[in-house]
Amino acid sequence: MITKKYGSADNFEIFVNLDKGEIEIYQNKVIVEEVVDPVHEIDLESARKVESSLEVGDDFIEILNPTMFGRRLITSAKQNLNQRIKDVEKEIIYSEFNNRIGEIILGDVRQINRSDIFLLIDRTEALLPRSEQIDSERYHRGESVRVLVKEVRKSARGPEVIVSRADPKFLIRLFELEVPEIYDGIIEIKNVARQPGERSKIAVFSNDKRIDPVGACVGMKGIRIQAISKELNNEKIDIIPYSNDPSTYISRALSPAKPLKVIIDEENKSAVAVISDEQVSISIGKGGLNRRLTSRLTSYNVEILKESEYTAMIQTEKEKEVSLDDLEGIRPSIIEKLHAAQIFSVHDIIEQGRDGLMNIDGIGKKTVEKIFEQIEE
Repeated sequence: MITKKYGSADNFEIFVNLDKGEIEIYQNKVIVEEVVDPVHEIDLESARKVESSLEVGDDFIEILNPTMFGRRLITSAKQNLNQRIKDVEKEIIYSEFNNRIGEIILGDVRQINRSDIFLLIDRTEALLPRSEQIDSERYHRGESVRVLVKEVRKSARGPEVIVSRADPKFLIRLFELEVPEIYDGIIEIKNVARQPGERSKIAVFSNDKRIDPVGACVGMKGIRIQAISKELNNEKIDIIPYSNDPSTYISRALSPAKPLKVIIDEENKSAVAVISDEQVSISIGKGGLNRRLTSRLTSYNVEILKESEYTAMIQTEKEKEVSLDDLEGIRPSIIEKLHAAQIFSVHDIIEQGRDGLMNIDGIGKKTVEKIFEQIEE
């Protein structure tokens, strides 16, 4: 407004009284004998009409009436000021919530729009998208909901505050609130795997050998873990003692199942857990959930193997490694011919098959059948 009228605003000061709804405009001028620049200068005679003691060279402050700028300029200035205020408010909201990312806050359900929920948090609207909700939960207008501030985005409409109840960090923050030992750093959360509303696995480690990390998280008579589970719509939570040994860690993570043996393939980051036949369904879980959560928690691709299948595999491997000399009823001359063909064990015979043995000079069909009879006994 001032720039449009005077071409410059460097010698103007504006004070806004929000309580009274008034604007005061001051124009700083220098008193001169002859005015060359009326925007920055005022003659002595005009200045002395306001204050008689003023002299040439003194500073003079002229108070301007906002109405002198005309309705059009005032309306334009008002709109510009309102927009500036809104921009500042948006920046304040963005900064405030950006600094609160990872915090749990309380919001009131304001609007339910199809699958998305809009919450009112400290007079600011926040979005709880479908992907960040617990599937089994139902929300109602006016109810209070605890959520995690997950992300703050800048958009043309202003900052978008995205909150979550499904993020694994929400579970971590709940443990920090309920278990003082975690908040104080005595107990450390190593990793979390979560299927929101169904089941979670959380690996914990105690930096103080005198404190049991699982017991501290469960609490007296399970009061701590029950409070967290209730907040998550009765989500089942397995607390796993962390171990640096992958075999032990995976064995614990498969809880409530108890593996008989865990075979680690470090190169491929995979593992095979041998489970008693009765516990196979428990180790896999409903829809494979227990196995998947174990894989996520430990960062190993965990496969389940029945004890009966594992025993059969071991037996088969042992049989394959039987030496030809241990087979009864095979003449030494036949064994020599097999050795000459680089066949030294039952495993080698099975790999060659009947057709492969038939191609060896001096070994006929009857001999081949006799060899396989010995193997299959």
